[in-house]
Amino acid sequence: MTASEYELTTADDVEVDISGCSILVVDDNAQNLELVEAYLESLPCKVTAATDGAMAIERIRALQPDLVLLDVMMPKMSGFEVCRLVKGEPTLRSTVIIMVTALHEVADLERAVECGCDDFISKPVNKVELITRVRGLLKVRVLKRTLAEYMRTRGGSVS
Repeated sequence: MTASEYELTTADDVEVDISGCSILVVDDNAQNLELVEAYLESLPCKVTAATDGAMAIERIRALQPDLVLLDVMMPKMSGFEVCRLVKGEPTLRSTVIIMVTALHEVADLERAVECGCDDFISKPVNKVELITRVRGLLKVRVLKRTLAEYMRTRGGSVS
């Protein structure tokens, strides 16, 4: 791409394809899980589910999803613990995690940020908010992956 072509290309001109992305939905409540999965049907992504924190860790390690929608209050392992483990593993660190929580205390939101989550959504989940945030964070994930691959082929690095 020449300098003049680069100047004509803006962020608005770039269409980001999220159709190859995968999402893991984690919630111990079957109704919440079903609702979120139904909301995500409009996205061109593969959606899988887990019903507790331990299962979430297994699926994240096996499937390496692009994005995880993670309930906070779950048996066996809380969403905070899952997030901390995922963000602590070098091969999984770039996984986008959105905490889905009924907790509204500032301390709980601070704890979510401290354990490494990328965003959070309050329950009850609003469909438009969920789709907008998921789509936006998946686009960022795809762009980061594309940039990292470009830098790898050019001999540079991306932090």
